Amino acid sequence: FIQMLRSAKKRDVLQLLRRAPEETLPFVVEAAVAAQSVASLAALSDFLDFGKEPKSLLEKFLYAAAFSPRPSGELLRLVLDKLDGKQLAPEVQETGIVAMGSLIGKLCQQKLCGLQEVERGVETILRGLRGAEEESEVVIYLLALGNAVLPETIPSLLDHAEEGPATSPTAAISALRRFPTWHISGKVKRAMRRIFHEKRKSYEKTCRLAAAEILLDNEPSPMDVINILLAANELETETATFLLLKVQNSLRADHHPARKVMKDIMRDPRINNYNFFSKAGISSSFSGPLTVTQDLLSTFGLDLLFLEGGFLRKSVSDFSLFSRGQRLHAAQVTIEAQGMESMLGENVLEGQEEPELMAGMSAIFFDVQLRPIVFFQGYTDLMAKVLLSSGEPTSVVKGNVLLMDHPQVIPLQSGLQVAIKLQGGLGLDISADMDVSIWEQELKTSINTRGSLAIDFQAELDAPFLQATLRSQTEVETSIQFDTILRFSSSPVLMCLQLREEQVPYR
Repeated sequence: FIQMLRSAKKRDVLQLLRRAPEETLPFVVEAAVAAQSVASLAALSDFLDFGKEPKSLLEKFLYAAAFSPRPSGELLRLVLDKLDGKQLAPEVQETGIVAMGSLIGKLCQQKLCGLQEVERGVETILRGLRGAEEESEVVIYLLALGNAVLPETIPSLLDHAEEGPATSPTAAISALRRFPTWHISGKVKRAMRRIFHEKRKSYEKTCRLAAAEILLDNEPSPMDVINILLAANELETETATFLLLKVQNSLRADHHPARKVMKDIMRDPRINNYNFFSKAGISSSFSGPLTVTQDLLSTFGLDLLFLEGGFLRKSVSDFSLFSRGQRLHAAQVTIEAQGMESMLGENVLEGQEEPELMAGMSAIFFDVQLRPIVFFQGYTDLMAKVLLSSGEPTSVVKGNVLLMDHPQVIPLQSGLQVAIKLQGGLGLDISADMDVSIWEQELKTSINTRGSLAIDFQAELDAPFLQATLRSQTEVETSIQFDTILRFSSSPVLMCLQLREEQVPYR
């Protein structure tokens, strides 16, 4: 369909969009974005009215742009023009901002940072960040900077990490974690030390842990590792348990940048002893390999951070790919619940303001941070959701994206040329659900990921006396469901984790 659209005129593409039935229109829009021809982008520009179209269709258009493997300046200009100065639904506005960040990052990877559209996009995000009044707005702009991964935005991210209110420091640190090691300079590490050791003010525990992870994951100095381990003795049981398990994980992982430093430190019996590593919390951190080949390592990681009373504060499930020193977040889903301390009758630590009751989720797929989803915000909203729950899971992302798009001409020794085309499409459907039962004192979370990948490879030799074509098509389908059930009516808290993977058909 994409190949057909690439050779179509604007009039034909526009006619397709206008005449497509309602159920197939999203597919046509996604294909038109993936085609990225001058005609298809011009047709989309005429067709998409951001004031009238349903939110779901506009989000599909923006996510298709965000996942585009080799976006053009024209695609970014189309997104910027459609978002510029318009009163949009919050979901569309937020999706547009994170998509803008992704497009800027991918254009800069193609050495196209000097484009006028890129400069306009960066200025739009930074201006929005400066002018944002609501905390949720600030978080979205920070996540967009995380998608863009521009070194010149690091000072702005550091400023929000150290001085920002409530949840914005955690968002700024998670954006900084997207940067490769060579951008985590001494200045960044000094800021992370101040946050973790709370030199200037107190920070929320997830913020401190994120700062510690930046220090541990980016060529840590022995002193940093020792100070983090020593500080663990002063932390609450659950936070300390989580942190110490993170350190032990890095010792087991061959690819971890801190492994050598950790092994040297663990030779010291004053640190590596039972008293130090015998924290009795229920929080956990695990990471292990799924596939190991000469060129590729794929890993699955699961982090679970609990409150002292046994309530789940944050869970992160992560599927990552490592190859030739590069890391790709294939999928990372984070579920957070904050402000539960008051419901459980726990006291908030002195010097910290009580966080608002909230539960939500954020996800990264193929290195693109998606718009965060809020399950409930505030006690009234929670009660409404408990009493009026439809039982329907919340859709995080659903649609089709072009993941690979690679043409190449290879000259052979005989003087002939082979033209190669490689395309890969991904169909994705991710939904999440969080169910809090006040009466049964149970918390259930469920993340359902369904995906299908189709790869089309074609090599063509075309000469006056010979024609040959080699074609290969591959299809894979998979479904993974991750469920957690927590029962906190008794002590210790009962917990059940279940990771289900359906049989994978491979054609």
